[in-house]
Amino acid sequence: MANIVVVFHSGYGHTQRMAESVAAGADAKLLAIDAEGNLPEGGWEALAAADAIIMGSPTYMGSVSWQFKKFADASSKPWLGQQWKDKLFAGFTNSATMNGDKHSTLHYLMTLAMQHSGLWVGTALMPSNSKAAQRNDINYVGSFAGAMAQSPSDARVDEMLPGDLETARRFGERVAQAAQRWAGEVVSAD
Repeated sequence: MANIVVVFHSGYGHTQRMAESVAAGADAKLLAIDAEGNLPEGGWEALAAADAIIMGSPTYMGSVSWQFKKFADASSKPWLGQQWKDKLFAGFTNSATMNGDKHSTLHYLMTLAMQHSGLWVGTALMPSNSKAAQRNDINYVGSFAGAMAQSPSDARVDEMLPGDLETARRFGERVAQAAQRWAGEVVSAD
């Protein structure tokens, strides 16, 4: 079984709920970035030991939260030693509006993964785009790069749509399957 870590920041609880769904699908360990932008004790070690790292952040003003950015900047130490090279990476985000420039957040996470010489895993979920599509369908927001959810800013955490949470869970399953396959087939390039 692959060792998968979900590292995330959540400002109001919606991204945490999404992280929990991703982790449930991936059978992954949750690693929350705190309100000051720091990892809990042992966090860096958990990331170093991971086969796959799934990153999550709310989308604020078209990008990750400042707390996630602080974590990303601090990851320059593992970057320097290429400690995360050839790990699988994936990402997810949530915003208050349907678009909210969430794709910019996923691109930020993807770029961070590429800087660490990682490999990116997308959703592999077809979008819900037929005439009969309903807002609560799987991948209604229609992202291939990573899981996306939409939660109105005045919505309680328990009001998140089950379809968005199921999308996150299935996304976690996809990353776990990719990590299992990668671990079984990876050959050192050295």
